[in-house]
Amino acid sequence: MSTMAGSSWEELRKQARQLENDIDVKLVAFSKLGMSTGTAGLSSESVPLINSDDMFDTMSMELQQLLFQLSSINDKMADLAPSGTATMHTIKRHREILMDYQQEFSKTSARVSARREREELLRGGSPPPSAVMGLSRRDQYAKEANHLHSSHMLVDEQINIAMEAREHLTSQRQTFKRMQTRFNDIANRFPMLNSLIYRINARKRRDSLIIGLVVAVCTFLLLLYAFH
Repeated sequence: MSTMAGSSWEELRKQARQLENDIDVKLVAFSKLGMSTGTAGLSSESVPLINSDDMFDTMSMELQQLLFQLSSINDKMADLAPSGTATMHTIKRHREILMDYQQEFSKTSARVSARREREELLRGGSPPPSAVMGLSRRDQYAKEANHLHSSHMLVDEQINIAMEAREHLTSQRQTFKRMQTRFNDIANRFPMLNSLIYRINARKRRDSLIIGLVVAVCTFLLLLYAFH
């Protein structure tokens, strides 16, 4: 019984290694295809029956099936694994490899999904490539003309907003100039006021000096008269 379990364990391990090699090769091609998905344009009267999007979706389904098979084999290996530290380490290693493959697959799928959504938004919500297959070149030109017209309208709106902002800034600059002129006028008047105040203070000091001299002379005369 143990011999049969050991042979089943080795067969499952060989299958797991084979699947891991296949998944590794397909993941590399899957990642490269994901970088080119959605970048091809329409250059002829009709779209090819097989494009990068279709190939990407087909390969995505194949990888999902392979990952599911590898997960099932790992579970069977865990059930039939002989006791021992090396066996547990082997099972753990196969599970880590499966997890890395699943993360890489999810990362590439998410990147392509985000790119598709971004391109649909840039196209203004246009239908996916599968729906564009029935469009003729004239229809495609009409759609492009509509997109260009919408873009021109958006540009015109932005130009109008910029012109309004420019007029507003010009008005603010004129207001600031008027305020600066008033400040300059006030600043020019201050020296005249300072000069007037200085003259008043000088006259006060002169009057005080004259009064002091008069008082001193009078006091001197009174003292002189009193002593004689």
